[in-house]
Amino acid sequence: MTKGLKQRLIETGAPDLEKIEIALEHHLKPNLELVRQIASHLLFSGGKRLRPLLMIHSARLCGYRQGFEIQFSIIFEYLHAATLLHDDVVDGADIRRGKKAAHTKWSTPKVVLTGDFLLARALDIAAETREPDIIKVIAKITRDMSQGEIDQLSKKGKLDLSEQDYLEIIERKTAVLIQGACQSGAILAKAQKENEAALSRYGFHLGMAFQMADDLLDYTASAEVLGKNPGADMREGKLTLPLIHSLAQASPEDQTWMKEVITASEFKSDQFEQLKEKIIAYKGIDYTRDRAQDHVKKAKACLRGFEDCPSKEFLSLMAEYAIERKV
Repeated sequence: MTKGLKQRLIETGAPDLEKIEIALEHHLKPNLELVRQIASHLLFSGGKRLRPLLMIHSARLCGYRQGFEIQFSIIFEYLHAATLLHDDVVDGADIRRGKKAAHTKWSTPKVVLTGDFLLARALDIAAETREPDIIKVIAKITRDMSQGEIDQLSKKGKLDLSEQDYLEIIERKTAVLIQGACQSGAILAKAQKENEAALSRYGFHLGMAFQMADDLLDYTASAEVLGKNPGADMREGKLTLPLIHSLAQASPEDQTWMKEVITASEFKSDQFEQLKEKIIAYKGIDYTRDRAQDHVKKAKACLRGFEDCPSKEFLSLMAEYAIERKV
């Protein structure tokens, strides 16, 4: 099923992907070659361009036919790349998309400032839409994502992190960007307010499902498939839903052992494998998958009011793919 979904998405998105790549390169426009090198290290390292595609198809679903959706869609890839550059610095991550993280190749100040440049470039292009509401969406995204990162940082290593705490973090860190891409597509198309609201809700639920699926992959995928080391969240002191739920369900003895593994100064692969067994036993994987599936159902429900068309099919497939994908 996963292969079928992925292939159908690729076939639907292929005509736009090449244009997105050209637009990303054309509109980068740094004054310094070093900035281009650092930005390109991440930008052109194999990202799926999900956020630009979501804006493009949201706009088309609402009847947009002006031809500027490709150019404006890259706003969300620049924003995404900027946050990844910053997050990897904050988290001390070594690998991103199967390559060395940018801050391991260039100095931290240069990488942070390159992220700032990408944020500014996104705002430049947002201004070119001449749509104040899109600019407001971009401002809200940057505000919420910054606060989400700060919130996560302040809760780093907190063993009693609640599910509600986790949901608030992933909404700000992940869902708002996907939500904003979908909503901006509707705004660009000058859609009716109820359609804009429906696509905003679709993006929110899709973003939540995507992040929960990502958090599952940290415990179910290999380093080769994942593009980074498994267990990275735990090593960075981040408790995600599979672990939060399992800790809440664990016996006192297992809970004590799990907390010792989480807080250990040295990461041991054999203990991590044992921890995964505990997470499976206490239904942390199943619970997270069920919550993600619920968001997928809600996302697809948001599309019911739109007429059938290729873009509606793409957005529906994307919702299914959010939790069926393996990476």
